Formats: sequence, C-alpha cells, structure tokens
Amino acid sequence: MHRFIQFNDETIDSFLVMEMADLTKTLSKNADMNLKYGPFSYLDYKEGTVYVSHFWDHRKKEEEVHGLKSDIYLRTIGNLHETTNDDVIDYIEKVKATSVPRFAKQLFVIGEEARLEEICKSKRPGTKKSFETRRKLYRQHFEAQLKVNITKSVFTDALFNSIFLLLHAQSPLEEPVRISEDIDLAMPFLHRQITRFFETRNTKDVVRICLEMVDVIDEIVRKDMLNEYFHLPEDVYNTEEMFTETFDDLKRKDPLANQDVLEEESTGEEEVIDEEFRTWHRETSDKGESFLQFDLDQGSQSDLMGEGVREGDDGDQAMAMVQGSAKETEQEQYQNVRAEEQERDELGGGEGEYGKDNRFAVPHFISPTIPTSEDKHLYNLNKGLIAPYQKKLQRMIEKTLEHKRIQPRSDLHFGRLNKKLLRFITDDNPRLFYKKLNPSSEIDAVFSLLVDCSGSMYDKMDQTKLGITLFHESLKSVRVPHEVIGFWEDTNRATKTSQPNYMNPVLDFYSSLKPNSGSEIMQLQPEEDNRDGFAIRLMTERILRRNEKQKFLLVFSDGEPAAMDYEQNGIVDTHEAVLDARKQGIEVINVFLANGEIDEGQRKTIQNIYGNYSILVSDVEELPEVLFPLLRKLLYKSI
Repeated sequence: MHRFIQFNDETIDSFLVMEMADLTKTLSKNADMNLKYGPFSYLDYKEGTVYVSHFWDHRKKEEEVHGLKSDIYLRTIGNLHETTNDDVIDYIEKVKATSVPRFAKQLFVIGEEARLEEICKSKRPGTKKSFETRRKLYRQHFEAQLKVNITKSVFTDALFNSIFLLLHAQSPLEEPVRISEDIDLAMPFLHRQITRFFETRNTKDVVRICLEMVDVIDEIVRKDMLNEYFHLPEDVYNTEEMFTETFDDLKRKDPLANQDVLEEESTGEEEVIDEEFRTWHRETSDKGESFLQFDLDQGSQSDLMGEGVREGDDGDQAMAMVQGSAKETEQEQYQNVRAEEQERDELGGGEGEYGKDNRFAVPHFISPTIPTSEDKHLYNLNKGLIAPYQKKLQRMIEKTLEHKRIQPRSDLHFGRLNKKLLRFITDDNPRLFYKKLNPSSEIDAVFSLLVDCSGSMYDKMDQTKLGITLFHESLKSVRVPHEVIGFWEDTNRATKTSQPNYMNPVLDFYSSLKPNSGSEIMQLQPEEDNRDGFAIRLMTERILRRNEKQKFLLVFSDGEPAAMDYEQNGIVDTHEAVLDARKQGIEVINVFLANGEIDEGQRKTIQNIYGNYSILVSDVEELPEVLFPLLRKLLYKSI
C-alpha cells in the first residue's frame, strides 16, 4: 500500500543508539547507566539516565554523531563527577525568589557547561572535535534566534541568545548586539561577568557569577524568558532524600478523649477474659487509607501489660477474619473456558533475561486447536499452489545429497590407491590415496518460522500462509524439523506493569514431520500489537535446545515493532535480540512483507534491525517465488 502521507515518520538508527549507549556506560564506568533521547540534554541522577537532545536530529551524519557525543561527554565526564549538587540546589532555591527563574536556570546551565567543557577537553583531548562541532551548530542556532527575538521584541530571550554568543565568541573583540536601551546600558557589566566564567574552578564559582548577573537582569527586564533552550530539572538534584522517620514518629500523636490513669497498680493476678475483637466497629466505620487500622480515643491508661511485652519473631502470624466485597470480573470464569483455549503461561523474564524494555512482558503459549474441515480444505488449496516449487526443490536436494554421498575425497596420505600414479614421480610429497564418503542422508539443520500476527497483517496473512506452506512442505519432504509460531501482544489487557504476549505454536518441531501435518498453519490470524524483540528472544531459547548444527530463525513481518511503551526503543531492542541470537550461532533472516512500494524509510528501518539479512517483498502474491531461492540456499548450506 503506497502511503502518500505519513505522520511521525521517525526512524531510529539502532546502530548509532547502541554506540552512544556503550559510550555512556564506558565513560560513566557504570554498566547500569541508561541512555535516552529527550527534548533537552541532562543527567538524571535518580534514574541513572543520560538524556541526549533531539537538537542533533536531521543533520549531517558526522554532525549528529559529534553532537550526541558532546552531550554524553558533558553528562558523564562533567556533571557526574564535577558538578556539586548541593550548590545547584541552593542556586535553584535562590532564583525562585526572582522574577526571571527560567532565565536564571538556563544561564547557570550554559555557564556550568562552559566550565565542564574545558574539563572534558583537558581529561580527554579526543573530545575537542565534538565540542568544536557543538559550538559551531549552537552558534548558528542562536544567531538565528537572536534576530527572530529582536524582531518580535522578545528582549529577555534575545538577551540570553546574546550572552550565549558572547560566551562562545570566536574572537575576544566580538561586540554584543544592541537589544534595548535598558539592556544595552547593563551590557558592559554583563560582558565582564561572562568572561569570568572561564576562571571558575567549581560549581560554587559558577553560582556566584550567575547570581550577580541575575540581580542586575531582574531589574532591567520586564518578563521572564519565553523559550527554553536548556533544561535544569529541579527534582533531579534532590537526591539525598533519606527516610528519617523513627518508630516513635509512627506512633499516634493526637491525644485521647480522656487522660485517666488507674490508681491501682497491676499485681499480675488480675482476671483476664479472652474476648473476640472484631476488625470493624463504630470507631472505624469511616474508610481510611490504612488496612486494619484501629482508632481508639477513649479508655483509661494502665500498666497491665507490665513486663509481658516481648519482641516479635519469625514464627508469629497475624490472623484476622476480614470482611470484604466482591464484584463480577470482566474476564471469563476458568471453568467456562474450553479446554483447547486454556493457555500454558510461562513466567516473564526480568530486565536481564529478556531486556529492560520487556521486563513487564509475560509470555502465554497457546495450545493449538484441532484443524477444522475448512482449515484442511484451504490448506490443500495452498498445497496445490506450491506443489511445483516443493517438488522441484525436493528433487534438487535429493540429487545433491546423492552426489555428495558417492563423491570421493581424494589427495589423501592413506586410503584406497588412486589410479593416477604419475604424481609419485613428479611430486616431492605425493598424495595418492582416496576415500569414499558415506554421509547421513538427512540435512543437519533446524528452522523456526516466527510470524507477525499484528493487526496490520490483515491484508497479507493469506499470502503469508501460502509462503509458510511452501516452507513446511519442502522441509517436511527432506525431513528437516521446523516449527511455525505466530506472536502478538494483547493491547486491551496490557498495562504499565503487565503486557501479555501470546505465542501460538501451530506447528512444533515434533509434529512438523508428521505426514498429515500442515493444516494447523491456517489458524494464524491477524490480532493486535507486536513486540518483536521479546518474541525473538523466546524463539532463541527454544531453538538453542536443539542439537542440529545449522539453526535458522526466519521472521515474517510487515513493519517495525509496535507495542505499549515500546515505540521509542522497539527497533533498538529488536536489533539487540537479533544480535544476541546471531552471537549464539542462529542465523536470523527477516522476510519483510508489503503490498506496494517500499519507501526508503522502511528499507532503512529493516536494515537497522536485521542488517543485510532481510528479503523485501513488495508484492506478497510473489512470496512463493521469492522464498524458493532462499529456502534452496539455506538447505544447500546445511548439506
């Protein structure tokens, strides 16, 4: 389908993202440090995340790389080790009392970055090229912004643009641009203050200069800045939030209704009556946030407990009869679900097992149903369509196996004597013997076919099943074990902390070689979302359990991954899953399905995920013709 309008057509260069992520972990010396894209660049101490700016997008490749690297240098070499958070917090609190807090915070950012830039270049001279590119691009940007803001009479923003240009001036003789009468009068003082940024040794020096400038600017401008060019997140620097409450702080503070104290002291011989105490009474009739909370404000104080108090231990149990409420669930009752629809759930992987972007994904393996008569009829039709390809491939493979079986190995030092004995005279070290080969008549390979069952496959699923039928019948005819699994994510049941992903193994390694197998393929249907990286990791686990020498994983899909909280990192996560599988000896190949022209953006996306191991099919009706040479090549490789 040709798309003449496409919104938000952003493609992620997975190789570049992973390169920057590795650089972040290396420079921060923290393997858990994350990298994310955002409107602004800053370091999130709490989340352990370096944010790089979208400012570098849509530029030349070299400029984009150097821009991203400069962000990472400033955050990992600079902010992480050289910025004093207490001074930043103190500065933020002070500028809140002014009328220009936005201006003040952005002024501090450019002042601190100017100091950190020199530290980065001093510690790592190789960063100079990136900072040169950063300074050049930002100067171009702020020169344009300065003209726009002066034209629109946005003087506070124009002042900030001018300060940035003076701070990164290419010549010490560069003069500030005239903005307004009040600002021009204060500019000589501001210019002197700007030059002092290069003399700063720590964050406190930067704070002192910024406060002096803000005091003057607060009097000469009427409004705060309109635009935000740099970001100073307030909550990020409040990292020292310690839980200081003690047990006494948790005790009740409000007084009792009466403060009576019993005059008699307990002797230990008092009669104690056991009485059942309900967890609900009129004092707790109002619902609160605490579970089993008792608010008692009447009664007399006594020392009846005496020395009977003891410290709790692990053997203690808290037991109570709790009255609750229930309502009808939105899900089906278990006893009403048919046996063939019951699912075998497997525990979802943690962050380290299936990737941080899939830590809340939970796999559900569905037991395939028995094919209906209609499924068998449709499969027989597909089988008839691919029969010429299947028989041709089978004959070619059988001839190749037979040729290899009878082909001798020659030029050996021992074995059967060759009839060509002339080399005994002509060669110094003649090899006159040969051996006949008797290899196995079976191909030492295994295939796993992973089929995208997302909703966008609705117009391609029929032809996809035809191509899978070709694979199944061809592999079955040469006795190569294989499996066919459809995958999708349930959008309706997905939440922030639980994303059910369904895997439908219509054919497994054991049933695929049965004579009457195949009609189960017709059960594949378009469903909802697709979390490709998670599915590939699950298939990697399954295929690694096999003992065959050659392992192939073919992924049939029609686009990039799309699932909950997976839009931004889906391409990168899928690419990482593909790389992990290939490192373990599995050849991962993508079959990209389309119904029309494949644009350059789609080509680049697929290449970012699978590299050069992808087959682009612009017309799914030609799928059998495209898959035939692929299957032949892979089988020959396994012989």
